[in-house]
Amino acid sequence: MNYALIGCGRIAKNHIRAAMENGWNIAAVCDVLPERMAEVLQKNNAPVDDVKQFTDYREMLRALPDIDVVSIAAESGKHAEIALRAIAAKKNVIIEKPMAMSIADADKIIVAAKENGVKVAACHQNRFNIAVQKTRQAIEAGRFGKISHGSVHVRCNRNKDYYAQAPWRGTWEEDGGALMNQCIHGIDLLRWLMGGKVTSVYGQTRRRFHDYLEAEDVGLAVLTFADGSIGTVEGTTNVFPQNLEETLYIFGEKGAVKLGGKSTNHIDLWQFADEMEGDAESKGLAEATDDVYGNGHARLFADMAAAIRENRVPMVDAQAGKDALETVLAIYKSQHDGGAVTLPLKACASTDFAGMFDKK
Repeated sequence: MNYALIGCGRIAKNHIRAAMENGWNIAAVCDVLPERMAEVLQKNNAPVDDVKQFTDYREMLRALPDIDVVSIAAESGKHAEIALRAIAAKKNVIIEKPMAMSIADADKIIVAAKENGVKVAACHQNRFNIAVQKTRQAIEAGRFGKISHGSVHVRCNRNKDYYAQAPWRGTWEEDGGALMNQCIHGIDLLRWLMGGKVTSVYGQTRRRFHDYLEAEDVGLAVLTFADGSIGTVEGTTNVFPQNLEETLYIFGEKGAVKLGGKSTNHIDLWQFADEMEGDAESKGLAEATDDVYGNGHARLFADMAAAIRENRVPMVDAQAGKDALETVLAIYKSQHDGGAVTLPLKACASTDFAGMFDKK
């Protein structure tokens, strides 16, 4: 695969590393700050001299027509705009979370991908964690029986220095808050593992400690799934003094699982009525990872390559990206409107909530 990266910020190293682990040819990188391009290449021992560097992604798309896959790791508010231009240029696209900041833009990406015959993957890489894959397999095998409920807890610390690294962080137009940025991976997993279809959302969000942000630093929500099961969400950047956990629970009539670790990459609880071969190794499974992003990027990139070769939909497609986005926007809307929100959302954008926490 001929590959190009747009956006060389905090998460860019995981994209470069994933491309290299899959043997892709890194043709180009793009960022408005040239020093960031050099840094991300050098830190990952990429072949700097062979990689073209651009400060304008539109120029890059024009100059390099033979690129097969573009991944987008720019600020969240630019994801949809860049993705739509790359899709129009007939590029397969991997988009960092969130895929877009509005339902309308998410729908445009889905439609454009079909019209241009390209693949789009939303970068919810934690689906590829070994612990998550084992849990999904157990659900598909019916080992949980009837599902009662599930919950996700993303309990982080983010201080002023973190937000000061980029002026777009914590803004309604470019980022959103703890739920959109830190918790959206957990929300994606909760929806995916519990059947995907959410019918209503009730949420409460606050900006408690980070008064220099526009968006929330804590949010809790209750999700009702189509089968009647319940999901709960807790996401925050207010944990003192450092990151605490990212955990996910699934409870059924015949089984219970708790995933933990830095990025839901451990199995802390694995209990089923029907003991099966392989359960012993699942109990206490701990997949080693270097950072909170886990090991899933390389696997997601590998799945994209396979999807292109086999002409199939990527495992985490654009619809999955929209579903995770929709859930977060529904929580915001519930806080804003003061009641439960029915899904699917017809139209909603993060900017609809500008000033929500500034009201007296």
